[in-house]
Amino acid sequence: MAWLNMHLIQEADSGSVASDGVESEFLRRLAELNRLLSQEMRRRSAALVLLAASIIALVATVVWSGHIRFSPVAAIPAFGILSSLREYGKRQRLSVRIGLRCGFYERGLDRLRKNWPALERTGEEFARPGHLYQFDLRILGERSLFALLCTTRSEAGAARLAEYLLDPVDLDEVRARQAAVRELMNSPNLREQIALLGDFQFKGCDANTFLEWVKTPVLRVPKAVPIFLAFSGPVVLLTVVACLTQFVSWIHALPFLLPILFVQSIVVTPILRAVRQRLRILRKVARECAVLQQGLQLLENHLFTSPKLKNLVDRSKSSGAAFHVRRLERVFWGIAQREKEFIALPSLLASAGTQLVLAAERWRAGYQEQLTSWIDLWAEFDALNAIAGYARENPDHTFPELVDAAMTLRLPQLGHPLLPRDRCVRSDVALNETSRFWILSGSNMAGKSTLLRAVGMNVVLAYAGAPIRATDAILSQFSVCTSIALSDSLLDGKSKFMAETERLMLILRKTCSEPRVLFLVDEFLSGTNSHDRCLASGFIVRELIAGGALGILSTHDLTLTAIADEPGWYGSNCCMESDDPDDPLHFDYRVKPGISLRSSASAIIELLRSRAEIQ
Repeated sequence: MAWLNMHLIQEADSGSVASDGVESEFLRRLAELNRLLSQEMRRRSAALVLLAASIIALVATVVWSGHIRFSPVAAIPAFGILSSLREYGKRQRLSVRIGLRCGFYERGLDRLRKNWPALERTGEEFARPGHLYQFDLRILGERSLFALLCTTRSEAGAARLAEYLLDPVDLDEVRARQAAVRELMNSPNLREQIALLGDFQFKGCDANTFLEWVKTPVLRVPKAVPIFLAFSGPVVLLTVVACLTQFVSWIHALPFLLPILFVQSIVVTPILRAVRQRLRILRKVARECAVLQQGLQLLENHLFTSPKLKNLVDRSKSSGAAFHVRRLERVFWGIAQREKEFIALPSLLASAGTQLVLAAERWRAGYQEQLTSWIDLWAEFDALNAIAGYARENPDHTFPELVDAAMTLRLPQLGHPLLPRDRCVRSDVALNETSRFWILSGSNMAGKSTLLRAVGMNVVLAYAGAPIRATDAILSQFSVCTSIALSDSLLDGKSKFMAETERLMLILRKTCSEPRVLFLVDEFLSGTNSHDRCLASGFIVRELIAGGALGILSTHDLTLTAIADEPGWYGSNCCMESDDPDDPLHFDYRVKPGISLRSSASAIIELLRSRAEIQ
């Protein structure tokens, strides 16, 4: 296994992404791994053939001898059986690991090709009530940014990744994340190793499971109890075994055994209910522990230069995180073993369950506060590694320059991160103190909503420490606020217009606090008539500008374009429309200066008429 790991790591570390692209690199790695997998499967089959031949030879030896007894000749096929079993187990383990590595690259190809059905993780369980952009920008949900980014190995890492995408941070933290991601993005072998953590892929480090255990009151018993059980348990077990093998008679053993069992029952009975309760919790915690322990060990074995990663390693090493969690994992291993059928009775005689629970409680009494910190630092590393994977898979993205200026948003050649490369149309977006907002006009299907989401999603990516789909980007700190995908709610008794009005009020309140608001509003006040919309829009835009906000408002109503010409508001009119004067539905999805003057109504009517005639 060490040879296989070294072979794959050396190949993975052979340099930066090949010139023919990340997809070609993944395909080459997958082909190499499939070749190695075929080799291991052939060797595994050869071990099975050797096993069958050795069994036949052993049976033939017994038949030839005429009776079962030890024979020097029988030792040869017996040795063959043991060797073949050992070889088969080794090849099986290697095959599983190579298969997991193949899965790692297959999932990478799914992300590169935007094969959304294969990206099942939506992140909706991390949604925040009343959040101002999580669903508008498709940060969470099906075919979302989270679904594309989430390659974390642990539940704790997935939760931290969601925090990165949803929670505001200052620019110093963003710069620290950027430095960490830059360092991690060129370590594909490290991501492979993280993908192989744990015993099973469906098990991960779930912080909530650990938290449930931590919140349970520690089971405290006198110090003499575990000492007595550590002595009495093996004595009882050895005595029973000696009696069953007739090494000692029951008559001689019972006077010695019964008093110990009686004292054992007096000691264990008062805590039996609590022990059973904690055993149920520990079974769940045990499933989550392997990833945490192996992940912390992997983290401690690496040297990093970026301050954020160095801090994580130093915190883990100084507290002995991997060592102490390994001790806990041994207790969990014992709990798993005692529940196997052939060990259940001996463990009962030795009071193994009670002893293991008490051992886990002693560990928790000493380290439960640190356990939360260890899960936190692993979650941080896991989330950063996932973002680094996205950075490596998208070499055409760029890390934005972060500036402390009050209002700067410069995103040249901006593209939507979720669109395939061959379908992504790019536009220049720039907002600053002299160009505070855009009124974006244009008909349906022209790409206005996609542009708004592209701006917001790239800003969210930037604050998470990831590169964005733009070139030479410059960005200051903003609080992202959107009103894009709102709808009416029959259950809440709320119309779309009311939902939009409430969202706009929330955005206005945000302008009273730091940082500055970046607003992205689609179909501005579409639920009311043109006259009322014009009056309300002027008031809202004036308040947004007075509060120091900047952003983009899209609309079909051309009367709203006059707002951009208000003196001192620093607005601009932009549009998205067809590039073909003879075909108003032939959109190029690019932002152009000015007001949209082309109507698509006649083209839509003609399209509907032609389809009706065909039917």
